[in-house]
Amino acid sequence: MESVRECWLVGLPAVDGKQYVYRVYAPEDALLADLFWEAWHCHDESAHPRAWDLFDAALIRRVG
Repeated sequence: MESVRECWLVGLPAVDGKQYVYRVYAPEDALLADLFWEAWHCHDESAHPRAWDLFDAALIRRVG
């Protein structure tokens, strides 16, 4: 049986003082660190100013 993928929001603070929020789809029992790295890598590949790569600074919430 395939696990249901949930929607997570991951907020990453950046060097410009803003917080960038990414939607990550992962199972309900996903590790928070995996959610963080998924969002951070999406941010790192974008044109936005660099996000802090500090796990403790991220805000991670499940939607729904």
